[in-house]
Amino acid sequence: MPYSYTPHHFEDFEEGQTFESVGRTVTEYDFVMHSAFAGDWTELHTNKEYAEGEEFGERVAHGPMTFVLATGFVYRTGILERTVLAFLGMNYMDIPNPVHMDDTISLDMVVVETKDISSRDDAGLVVIDTTMTNQEDTVVFEGDMKFLIKKDEADE
Repeated sequence: MPYSYTPHHFEDFEEGQTFESVGRTVTEYDFVMHSAFAGDWTELHTNKEYAEGEEFGERVAHGPMTFVLATGFVYRTGILERTVLAFLGMNYMDIPNPVHMDDTISLDMVVVETKDISSRDDAGLVVIDTTMTNQEDTVVFEGDMKFLIKKDEADE
C-alpha cells in the first residue's frame, strides 16, 4: 500500500525522501466546521450568493483552512505518529490557487533537511517541503514544515 507509512523517528528521515498522502474531497461541512472553529464567517467562504458575484464565482476555502488541510495530510500518513514533539513553524507558505468545495486534494512531501539540535539529545529537526494539488494537478498550497522529531530510544 503506497499510502500507509509507519512512524518515523528522527533517524528514519533522509534528505530527498518522499511521501504521498491519500486524496480527500473537500465538502461544505469542512467549510462550516472551519468557520465555526475559527470564528471566521467571511462571506467569501460562507455566503453562496455573495461569493458567486466575486472573483472566483463561488465559495472558496479560507487560506488558513488550506494550511490546516495540508498539516492534516502530513499527520494522516502516519510518519509522525507518536514521534513528533512539536510543529516548529514554516520558512515559507504559499497559497497560489483557491481550494473549491468538492475539490479532491492530496499532498506530496519531500524531506529537505534533517539536523541535530545541540540543545536536544532526544530529538532533531526535520523539514518537509509540501505541495498540495487538486484533482486537476493545480497547486493550491506549498510550504516547508519544520518538525521536532523524537530520536529512536535504542540509539540514545
